[in-house]
Amino acid sequence: MANQNDAVLEALSLAIAVRIPILLWGPPGAGKSSAVTAMCESAGFPYEVVIASIREPSDFSGLPVVGEEGVTFAPPRWATRLAESSSGVLFLDEISTAPPAVQAALLRVVLERVVGDLKLPDDIAIVAAANPPDQAADGWDLSAPLANRFCHLDWQVDTSALTSGLVAGFPVPVVPEVGRDWTRQIPLAASQVGGFLSVRQSFAIQPPTDRSLAGRAWPSPRTWEMVCKLMAAADSVQASLEAKRNLIIGCLGEGVGLEFLTWLQESDLPDPEAALRDPKSVVFPDRGDRL
Repeated sequence: MANQNDAVLEALSLAIAVRIPILLWGPPGAGKSSAVTAMCESAGFPYEVVIASIREPSDFSGLPVVGEEGVTFAPPRWATRLAESSSGVLFLDEISTAPPAVQAALLRVVLERVVGDLKLPDDIAIVAAANPPDQAADGWDLSAPLANRFCHLDWQVDTSALTSGLVAGFPVPVVPEVGRDWTRQIPLAASQVGGFLSVRQSFAIQPPTDRSLAGRAWPSPRTWEMVCKLMAAADSVQASLEAKRNLIIGCLGEGVGLEFLTWLQESDLPDPEAALRDPKSVVFPDRGDRL
């Protein structure tokens, strides 16, 4: 029997492979941090675990240092180690217990990979983990701008996987090898996104109006671009439909994500106007539910 988190791990590994920031949500003690670190170790990625809740804004925006040429913002040691590695994973743990000032300092880190005056290499992947605010120690809701920089995945506690893992050992997560030509799939994904948004223009951007949803996924031009890249990567390795579903909903939110997935499923249906004009030119589907 498949583990509930198999598709989540598959989606997580794809996001890491193409360097899309990813955020794992789940209750405390569910194994999120262990899964991320195990994946990094199995892939041989250098990684730095930074507990966001015990950091100050200067740990991300840099510590002001007065020098002969003016003020510079010195990065912390973990950032310089990542920069020296040239590739790897920055794992921001307990991000939902970081106060608003720290979350604000993280905005540039997550989006631009800039820590103080140090630009991290583009090959650094960013992964975060969070507990729902009502389950976190002194938890805070994620700000909408920070939430919009991530693809959000929900980590489940699978009892059967837990029992088998305790007895026989937990499987090692694997990061897929996404070929260099995966970017060739982006124009196709972008055309699908463009086709959908041409008929559902209000979905191009929908900032959350409900405060309880502000810290989760919501559609914006940024997250639609993330969807294009993740769809392309998923198609290039023939990822499972469930993993692809997790990635799309993780970028757009459940409502818009499900509607886009339905549109993708039905986008190959015949154009009704074309069918009326020239019925012989249309190849109708065999399935009755798609007529």
